[in-house]
Amino acid sequence: MALAVCLLFDSRADRAVRTLWGRLEDAGIPTLLTHTHCRHVPHLSYAVLRTYDTDRVLAVLDALPEADPIPLRLDAVGLFRRGRASLIPAPTADLLVRQERVVRAVEGIGAELHRHYRPRSWTPHCSLSPRTRRDELPRLTAAVYDVLPLEATVVRAALIDTVTGEHRRLRTLP
Repeated sequence: MALAVCLLFDSRADRAVRTLWGRLEDAGIPTLLTHTHCRHVPHLSYAVLRTYDTDRVLAVLDALPEADPIPLRLDAVGLFRRGRASLIPAPTADLLVRQERVVRAVEGIGAELHRHYRPRSWTPHCSLSPRTRRDELPRLTAAVYDVLPLEATVVRAALIDTVTGEHRRLRTLP
């Protein structure tokens, strides 16, 4: 079980990613629409926590100062080891500073961070397909490149339980 600190997109970008998930599913490529609990939302994760106290995490994040919405330009497709295909935004200095602030806050209360979310190791991404096979790559990239670039604005944040898909909206946008 893990807990993700997620950034959620404006309605237009959310709809665009969901539409892309649907196009990929129609092409026979599994996406977050049908993965695990089927309650996934388009997002970008600041942090994934392996051990944590949910109430303490919520409290420390809600205590962070409110920040402005984050404009993102998703203009690349990436493939992580084990086949996770994702949209990759151009990371801004502001995004990197804010991610590091969140990591410091949750580690400060004893939460254990997944190693891929450590500052300077983190690759911001919006997951598309959790287990893309090599033979699916041409269809996946063709579908993705048909919609790129995608302009998005991060407008809110939530804690998401990766097992159940349960969302707990944060009071602020860190």
